[in-house]
Amino acid sequence: MANQKGGVAKTTSVASLGAALTELGRRVLLVDLDPQACLTFSLGLDPDILELSVHDVLLGRLSAGIVVTTTADGTDLLPATIELAGSEAVLLSRTGREHALRLALAELLDSYDVILIDCPPSLGVLTINGLTAADEVIVPLQCETLSHRGVGQLLDTVQDVRRLTNPRLRVRGVLPTLFDARTAHSRAVLADVVARYHVDVLAPPIARSVRFAEAPGTGRSILATAGRSKGADAYRRHARAILGLAAGDEIPARRSPLSTGRAKERASVAATAAAAVVVPIGVPGCG
Repeated sequence: MANQKGGVAKTTSVASLGAALTELGRRVLLVDLDPQACLTFSLGLDPDILELSVHDVLLGRLSAGIVVTTTADGTDLLPATIELAGSEAVLLSRTGREHALRLALAELLDSYDVILIDCPPSLGVLTINGLTAADEVIVPLQCETLSHRGVGQLLDTVQDVRRLTNPRLRVRGVLPTLFDARTAHSRAVLADVVARYHVDVLAPPIARSVRFAEAPGTGRSILATAGRSKGADAYRRHARAILGLAAGDEIPARRSPLSTGRAKERASVAATAAAAVVVPIGVPGCG
């Protein structure tokens, strides 16, 4: 998930999609690439007391498999702490800095079916790392005038990434979030984005709901705290679309998520391969 505008539900979307994909039997890894660590906090971990994080992985101090932890939602998480803010400065002086995340995740590709990356609200080195590691990018968009002004800049960055570091990257589409169908303004902003940037709009839109704001306090996604809500159902539909499942398709039997220990064991023998990653999408107000 990428958008340099904060508060557009990137973190919420990553957590919710991850939980929905896990319900469908997929092994899912979530990567918190935001120094604010909102995804980490939202899934029940305290970033202030974590000793190991994605910061150590990006700087080559530890392998990703050692840092991965399992969440209550059944997804695995590569957590973040405020230390990640210092990673950009260090990476700027390194050759091949754009590829740090892709290389770190290569050893885990055989252990997961889907990897979702929560990019920070900026177009800096960390976001470039996320885009370089990904196959697809989803742009969550709050349907307000100020929110969509940066979409063109993000799409320009995607083009640069395609040209320089990741030619396979494609834009999956814009995901309308915090959507209020009752207002003509929301619909007009969405129509303007489609006409101006020629991108697909991913349906259904994610409606504004207090249920999303309540979920992070429990350390779970909305699928666990309000599983029958319209918001939870919308993310389930998006998860099926990512997997290419139609509404009537049979859901495969759920597989138990890999334990952290098993993930480490598999990561140690996994062959380095081209990234097979789905990118992606934040807690409203948290990026």
